[in-house]
Amino acid sequence: MPSSQPEPVAVIGASGALGFGLAIRLARVGVPIAIGSRELERARETAERAAEMVPEGSFSAHDNASAAQAAATVILSVPFRNQSETLTNLKGTLASGQLLIDATVPLAAAVSGKATRMLGVWQGSAAQQAQEMVGEGVRVVSALHTVSAASLADLEHPLEQDVLVCGDSRADKREAAGVIERIEGLRCVDCGRLEMARTTEAMTALLISVNSRYKAHAGVRLTSLPEKLWD
Repeated sequence: MPSSQPEPVAVIGASGALGFGLAIRLARVGVPIAIGSRELERARETAERAAEMVPEGSFSAHDNASAAQAAATVILSVPFRNQSETLTNLKGTLASGQLLIDATVPLAAAVSGKATRMLGVWQGSAAQQAQEMVGEGVRVVSALHTVSAASLADLEHPLEQDVLVCGDSRADKREAAGVIERIEGLRCVDCGRLEMARTTEAMTALLISVNSRYKAHAGVRLTSLPEKLWD
């Protein structure tokens, strides 16, 4: 599915575990990465750390707004407590036609609760909240909630995991899958409309519980699917 010439991807929240893992994995296969942070200095530190792990990668450091302007595809990987503020600040920056891949999870840990519990979101899910907050024409796809951040950051670790993708446009989901599947071992599965994100986001809490119990970094793999998932 991936095209031959990778387009730049912005990762908002690349200083976090999941965002950082995605940034270095994508950079390792030639995707230029615009690292975004609320503080430019923190973005620079993250870009330097990423370059140490992937010397051949292309990393640039930005504040969040500049990062969002640097790529047509933006991955939002921030804690739930920061999602609303981040999107409010980016509302005038994200442009019609841009693709926002939202990886936010409304875990109760955002309000000092347990990471194995979910918060209720009035819109139904963090992804639906994102869709409500972004400007008109910004395309929101929900994904990456079941991928182990620890496994992503370990470049020697084989992934072999499925990514559960939700969105209201099949074409948008296919485009998001084209970016994500550049990472070897990740397979994207279409899980339906954006409203299904309330279920896929909750899978994060489930996997935190499983991985805590077994001291593992397990992901999700669905069986008995057809060989060709995207047409």
